Amino acid sequence: MSEVDNNPFADTSNVNPFQDPSVTQLTNTGVDPVNLYNPFPDHSTESLAGPTIPASRAPSQPAVLQPSTEPSPQTTAAAAQADLLRQQEELERKAAELERREQELQSRGPTGKENNWPPLPSFFPIKPCFYQDFSEDIPVEHRRVCKMIYYLWMFSGVTLFLNLLACLAYFTTDSNHGVDFGLSILWLILFTPCSFLCWYRPIYRAFKSDSSFSFFSFFFVFFCQVVIFIIQAVGIPGWGNSGWITSISAISTNKAVGAIMTLVACFFTICAVLSIILLKMVHAQFRHTGASFQKAQQEFSQGVVSNKNFQSAATSAAHGVFQANN
Repeated sequence: MSEVDNNPFADTSNVNPFQDPSVTQLTNTGVDPVNLYNPFPDHSTESLAGPTIPASRAPSQPAVLQPSTEPSPQTTAAAAQADLLRQQEELERKAAELERREQELQSRGPTGKENNWPPLPSFFPIKPCFYQDFSEDIPVEHRRVCKMIYYLWMFSGVTLFLNLLACLAYFTTDSNHGVDFGLSILWLILFTPCSFLCWYRPIYRAFKSDSSFSFFSFFFVFFCQVVIFIIQAVGIPGWGNSGWITSISAISTNKAVGAIMTLVACFFTICAVLSIILLKMVHAQFRHTGASFQKAQQEFSQGVVSNKNFQSAATSAAHGVFQANN
């Protein structure tokens, strides 16, 4: 009804302009109207962005500059020492790995294959020292002779063992022959490995690589072996061999011991005969291989110069002479 009672023709001179609601709202806020007045309103931004929300003002703090701390000399030295220790451990680990690989390569021999001779069980503390394979290393034309020389070496080893037993039996019947028994032990220990290294392995390498130096080494040593087989077959008393002379003298005292020594004398004779035959067979094949004494000299000089032990010995000798002169 208030809207109806308003008189549009009433006198407005008595109206208080400060009673206007918009004016009273501004005066009651306690804010200076001048600060609220913006003569350049941005209507487009205001319409798009909406009302402006005042950012919260956190209490500002003064910036604090952290002092730069340099490490002390003790700390730097400790870090450097730790780094050196780490590098040293790494070098030692690599050196151990290289040594392990070198030992593995050495155990496999110069062919790069694992050694298989002597054929020992895997749990045995001593490992094989050589690689041997006739079908792979030795040519067909030399394989038969090489195998026969290998069988001769085994037969000679068995003969030396039987010779030891015969000398032991001879010593039990007559205590005056203790020297023969002692020498028989020495011949078994000495001749078995030396014959393998000195004349069997050289002929194996000679047939394998057609080495002139190995051929000449075999001829020189094997000729001495033939002479030794003949001496053992003869059986000089007091030399530790159950040859023909010793066995005949033993028959007069004890027939059983004499029979054993006669059997060993036959074995020594077979070794001597086979060694002479094989020496001729190897010489016949040597003439068709193209080997010569000049090639043997050249191989020897190259092998000595390239040998690491010889190089180290020569370097040590030269160093000692240099220090002695200074």
